[in-house]
Amino acid sequence: MFTGIVETVGEVREAKSSGALREFRIQTESGFIDGLGAGDSIAVDGACLTMVEVHAAEFRVEVVETTLSRTVASTYREGTRVNLERASKLGDRLDGHLVQGHVDGLGHVTAVRERGGFHLVEVSIPEEVHQLTIEHGSITLNGVSLTVNRLMPVGTIEVALIPHTWEATNLRYLTAGDPLNVEGDLIGKYVGK
Repeated sequence: MFTGIVETVGEVREAKSSGALREFRIQTESGFIDGLGAGDSIAVDGACLTMVEVHAAEFRVEVVETTLSRTVASTYREGTRVNLERASKLGDRLDGHLVQGHVDGLGHVTAVRERGGFHLVEVSIPEEVHQLTIEHGSITLNGVSLTVNRLMPVGTIEVALIPHTWEATNLRYLTAGDPLNVEGDLIGKYVGK
């Protein structure tokens, strides 16, 4: 489990295919992965992945076809910036919302507008996520826990990004047309089911 509070932005240093898998080597800030090892979970742009190799300031993950088809991982190249969050420990503070790291699908940025010090981002999201999303409820975009500012018709939402979120995540690099990972609110999914 995660909270959607991005701890740092890492950088893909290597992306290669190995059979049906894609492997990514991701560099992060010194000390971020201290105490973690092979087999531990990490959210990369909100997708829960298993670290298969861990070194001082980098780790390696392997991604299967299903994950590649549902997430932005298929677009990763050397130099891609990714949002990172370590798994939560039972008893930790929950600053964002409950995030499983099970991406529901891809959304696409339809507009980014600066508005007096903050940014408004419109995103088209999968219909099944839109049906379970409420205005002022939670949604996860590229692993970032956000509040739905406006629920718009035809599968679109708007989120407002305060300056801290804009600067501390990879959302600041998004432009119209870019894909991003979408995970709907866990509570909404269970209530809907």
